[in-house]
Order: sequence, then C-alpha cells, then structure tokens
Amino acid sequence: MRIIADSGSTKTSWVLIGIGMEPMFFNTEGFNPYYVDSNYIYQSILQNFPADFPYSAIQHIYFYGAGCVPGKSEIVTSALRRAFPNSQSEVSSDLFAAAKALVGDEKNFVSILGTGTNSAIFDKGKITYQIPSLGFLLGDEGSGAYMGRKLLSKYARNILPRQIQDELADVLNVSPQQVVTYFYEQKLPNRFSASVVPIILAHIHITEIRQIVLDSFQDYFQNIVIKYPDYTAYTLNVMGSIGFNFKDLLDIVASENGMRLGKIYHSPMEGLVAYHS
Repeated sequence: MRIIADSGSTKTSWVLIGIGMEPMFFNTEGFNPYYVDSNYIYQSILQNFPADFPYSAIQHIYFYGAGCVPGKSEIVTSALRRAFPNSQSEVSSDLFAAAKALVGDEKNFVSILGTGTNSAIFDKGKITYQIPSLGFLLGDEGSGAYMGRKLLSKYARNILPRQIQDELADVLNVSPQQVVTYFYEQKLPNRFSASVVPIILAHIHITEIRQIVLDSFQDYFQNIVIKYPDYTAYTLNVMGSIGFNFKDLLDIVASENGMRLGKIYHSPMEGLVAYHS
C-alpha cells in the first residue's frame, strides 16, 4: 500500500492506495517544516489518522508539502520514518505536485496561492527559474495569510465597515485592542492570519474587502511575478484555494499586468493519484 499527501500550511490531504482497493481519502492539519518540528508532525499523524490505520503495511509515501525544500524536508522525512517504519518516503515541495497537475512536462509558469505563496518556471518537470516567496514574515504576497494579515490590521485599527468589525469580533473572540497581542502569541501566526479568509470571501461584494484581495494580488505581481524574465510569454497556472476562490479578481490583476490565466485548480490530488497509480 502507498500513501500520497499534499500538504499546505493549513491542511494536508491524504490518500491511501493499493491493489484491489478503493482509494481512501482523508485530511489532517497542514505540516510546514518552517513552522513545526518533526515530533509535532509525528504526534499529529498518530492523533489524527483514521482509527486502525495500517501504519506497518505502508510501503511507499509520496509527500508534497509547503516548505519542503532542501534543509527543511528532512524534518518531514524523519516524522514519516517514525510513523511508518516499513516505508520509503519521497518528500518534495508542493510546487512539484502543482506542476504535475497543471502543466505536466510543458514549459510554463506555475504558482501556488493558498495559505502561503510559491512559484517557478517549470520545463519538463524541473524548475528552471524561481523567485523565493520569502514566507509569511517577509513575503507570501497574494496568499491567504497575506490577505488575512491585511484584514486583521484594519480590524485592529477599527477602520473596517461596522458589519465586518462586529463579525471579526464574534469569530475571533478578541477585541481590536487585543488582536495585536493575540496575533504575536500564536505559535502558527500564518495559519491564524489565513483563518479569516472565509470572512473575506463571504463579503467580497463590499468595496473595502474586495480591495484587500485586489491589492494582495497586485503585490503578488509587482514583487514576484513580473520579476520573472519574459513572464508575459507564459500563462498564469495556479494551484490552491486562494487562486481558485478569487480567480475572477486574479484574472483582473493578471490582465492589468499583461498575463493571461491558464489552469486554476483547487487541489492537485486527482492528478497525483493518476500519476502514482
């Protein structure tokens, strides 16, 4: 039996596949090795996997994850080795999963817009050029965490429409005066920041909220996308909930910057199952 995992900073989608069995799909929290250590991942797997999961019967694991880059991927590999002692593990960046699903072996631009941001030019399944996203503290423009941070800063300054201020107060159970302290106390501030994206999505018709999304995508283009050589020669192919749920606004910003939308997928899992079956 084999496991395929697609992990962002918020959620990991898993599927168990094997000869003569129906694929078994389930989700756990996300595991970004920039924010959690190996023991955290190991303990979370044991606590959140389905009951009676056949850990010892797993022979191979294909794990695609946010933050799984050289120097960090060993954190995930170590946790998988402990949880699945009889398996071999291949840990790669989630960007490779996105590329396989979005462009295959074609030379094109691939991006992830989920809780975080990632991007690269791929050719025949390999990265040929990449501009780093820099993570939540220094970058991740266009991501859910980036949009959430913009919304939370406006909430802390009490400058959002009253309806949104009240809704955030109810959802967060934290006042505008307390939110800064609460934010810095979070072990995973990127995940906390992205947790308010459903409020953005629900109120996208409100001008101030719509502008947060447009500004976030414009920052994504100005700081990342347009820095790629000949970026307008490619289409914008995007994986992730943010690109998928806000694709109409993403299309507007892409057009303003001379780029056409390509494929926009919410998840690469269907393509990964086909690839590894």
